[in-house]
Amino acid sequence: MTAELVRGQNHPLSQSRLEIRVSAGTPVVAAAALGDENGRIHGVEWVAHPGAPTQPGLEVSRQAAADHRLAVDLDAMTDAVHRVSVLLALPAPGGGPGPARFGAVAAPFVAVTGLDGGEIASYTITGLEAESAVVALELYRRQGAWKVRAVGQGYAGGLADLLTDQGLPEAVPLAGTINEAVARGLARSVQAPPSRPADG
Repeated sequence: MTAELVRGQNHPLSQSRLEIRVSAGTPVVAAAALGDENGRIHGVEWVAHPGAPTQPGLEVSRQAAADHRLAVDLDAMTDAVHRVSVLLALPAPGGGPGPARFGAVAAPFVAVTGLDGGEIASYTITGLEAESAVVALELYRRQGAWKVRAVGQGYAGGLADLLTDQGLPEAVPLAGTINEAVARGLARSVQAPPSRPADG
């Protein structure tokens, strides 16, 4: 049975290979950051994002989308990693039409599933208003076992503020890199041609 988490609640994880599914009412950027026992991100190589979508044990989408699937392998994490934070952000202004704050769209929903698709835990991120970036949830190691915690911590200053708060020295340049990668992805994604009726 799925554990439906509320903010601050946690749930044990019995599997190490997981998928994190995100669904939002609008295209969002998904990233994942690795943290030490204090939650600090040590460098840009500790963040999987659209410009660098794979890190050891992590894989994220290359572009903004309303639905994402992030792959996580907790067994592939180094001993220095004690936390995996799932980050969501609205594409920066100039990255295309779209809302500038989460309060203007439906609450994002995140679910942790096994590779079989079975839901382990889920969390609907409610209560966001002016924020344009949010730490959705975190997987954390405690006494050798992993758990998931619903976080829902939002930042009105976007990814730069969020990454700064996680102790990353290069937060502002990395946020710029992520926004550029997303803008390039939006430029690449062209509309599908209209479907033609099948010839009778």
